[in-house]
Amino acid sequence: MVDHENTEDGGIEKPPWANLSAGLITGAADDDPSGIATYSQVGAAFGYGMLWCVLVTMPLMIAIQAISAGIGRVTGHGLMDGMRKHYSHRLVYVLMGLTLVANVINLAADIGAMGAALKLLIGGPALLYAAGFAVLSLVLQIFIPFTRYSPLLKLLTLSLFAYVATVLVIHVPWRAVLLSVVVPPISWNAKYAVGLVALLGTTISPYLFLWQAAQEVEEIGSSKRRRALRWAPLQAPSALRRIGIDTTVGMIFSNLISFFIILTSAVVLHAHGKTDIQSSAEAAEALRPLAGDLAFALFAAGIIGTGLLAVPVLAGATAYGASGAFGQRSGLENKPRKAKFFYGVLIFASLAGIALNLTPLDPIKALYWSAVVNGVTAVPLMIVMMLMGSSRKVMGEFTMPWQLKVFGWMATVAMAAAAVVMFATWET
Repeated sequence: MVDHENTEDGGIEKPPWANLSAGLITGAADDDPSGIATYSQVGAAFGYGMLWCVLVTMPLMIAIQAISAGIGRVTGHGLMDGMRKHYSHRLVYVLMGLTLVANVINLAADIGAMGAALKLLIGGPALLYAAGFAVLSLVLQIFIPFTRYSPLLKLLTLSLFAYVATVLVIHVPWRAVLLSVVVPPISWNAKYAVGLVALLGTTISPYLFLWQAAQEVEEIGSSKRRRALRWAPLQAPSALRRIGIDTTVGMIFSNLISFFIILTSAVVLHAHGKTDIQSSAEAAEALRPLAGDLAFALFAAGIIGTGLLAVPVLAGATAYGASGAFGQRSGLENKPRKAKFFYGVLIFASLAGIALNLTPLDPIKALYWSAVVNGVTAVPLMIVMMLMGSSRKVMGEFTMPWQLKVFGWMATVAMAAAAVVMFATWET
């Protein structure tokens, strides 16, 4: 029998949708316009040759995101805030600086892709649309409290079903697809290795760690019952069970959408000799003559929908991380005047993302450098996360179980190997 007084929400019965929050939003935000570009590129370039990667990265992504969520729920602090309390401030500043650079470049690419997608759908000035989307996202984050903004982000996750619908309106040779998953047609060359690194770097990104941990902390602050598990251990069974379900569902959803995007590009673009895709908008445009107007419209609309979800997550993760690194108050539930540094970083990151779209910076090179910085940042950040999750000093009695340790370290090693391959193939 469950003691309702000791559960995190007092035993209140909630529909399944209500229990999906930080994990679902984080997973969906991973399929941002930049991610769509990467998945489209590997699908167009290698056909079914990388579909297997999505299934391999899924348990790794579930583990590392569950660890970040667990750290936030147990300690009541975001990742950078926790690192600042227990590790070298210099290390924290370096990691945050690298994350800031990568996130701003990623923001610029996502904002630009949304503008380009709307231009494809209705015509008009892409840059104006891009700026409008960024400003809209920023205004919503500043003026809507977290408790009302989070459900809106959850609703936006539905936009990713556009990519499920895209697959349904094209002909897919499912037998060949399943065979390629079981017996992957791997190409043993540098180009394939670079594509693999890009896919892994897109799937496992530092901003996702920061956001999910921070959202758990936000939900503690906005709840009358929830407290950090170190100080309310009786809430742990229900809280950790919820995090496990939420994160697993969110990451499976994320990876299935990635699978469908790669599949669409493989079936339509690769099969027709269109193997060089540079952006998500270009992928959408290339679908029109090959798969029809409906597939094109669904794919382009999906870019806008997921961008509206990913842009606030990217900007918010940057603000949470910077505030934690410098010991400043943070949180979307706070009024701007009570968290000036947090909202200052939020505004700076968003405006910098808009500004980069007004420069002659090559968006493809920008995405490449974003991937490089993300790859460099992810490995030490994941190592510190694994150490925090294993430390009784940080986690008390709630150190992570052995299953998370195994898959978390596997994810860390995979990202380290990806970074090595990235530098080894620098000239390719």
